[in-house]
Amino acid sequence: MTKALLRLESVSRRFGGLQALQTVDLEIGTGEVLGLIGPNGAGKTTLVNVITGVHPATAGRVFFEGRDITGDRPYQTARQGIARTFQIVQPFPELSVRDNVAAAALFSRKSFSIRDAQDEARIQLERVGLTALAQAPAATLTLATRKRLELAKALAMAPRLLFLDEVNAGLNTAEVEQAMGLIRRIADSGVTIVLIEHLMQVVMTVCSRIVVLHNGERIADGDPQSVIRNDRVIEAYLGKKYAQRANQSPGL
Repeated sequence: MTKALLRLESVSRRFGGLQALQTVDLEIGTGEVLGLIGPNGAGKTTLVNVITGVHPATAGRVFFEGRDITGDRPYQTARQGIARTFQIVQPFPELSVRDNVAAAALFSRKSFSIRDAQDEARIQLERVGLTALAQAPAATLTLATRKRLELAKALAMAPRLLFLDEVNAGLNTAEVEQAMGLIRRIADSGVTIVLIEHLMQVVMTVCSRIVVLHNGERIADGDPQSVIRNDRVIEAYLGKKYAQRANQSPGL
């Protein structure tokens, strides 16, 4: 693995009697495109919430570029260079598409003026293919364009580490193909990506490494082909039918 950009040491998170994360150890290298998968309730989004400061860790430490960020708030982690999208996309509905992105830039960059933020918004809207909708109210967007707006907002924060939480959920086949192409271009620009995803075709195509969570524990970590053949993964997540198909089609 390349030099660790993010490192988790025995990270746990409890909600009352529910142990959502159990002593998770993880390193993410600079420039990786890592897939984070697991059944519903496995702890994927909770892990991202702990890393980004939405929920404090009950135990363990989080390091970003060697700095301990365990107790940082979301605005602090954003200014360190960590951005995310959300599974449920909720833009400011009455604001224009451009102003939604500008708001994200202002939130994450202390030195930005409103004009700087608007300039950054134009750059990121062009990057995700939403320039023509820049002045449209966010409430008028389709699901696919709302997903791209969410991505533009995250990119406006100039992340070095980007978490993409179910960015393909609800999209049709053509829209998923477009999204995969955009993810590849973002990775090629030097952004480290963690993709939280249920569509295995996307994970197998885009990611060079996969981490699997189950009941808050990391149960597998490796290249895609080895992970989908892991017995614990088959039992917990993929199911024997998919695993048999993958074994017959190593090019998935």
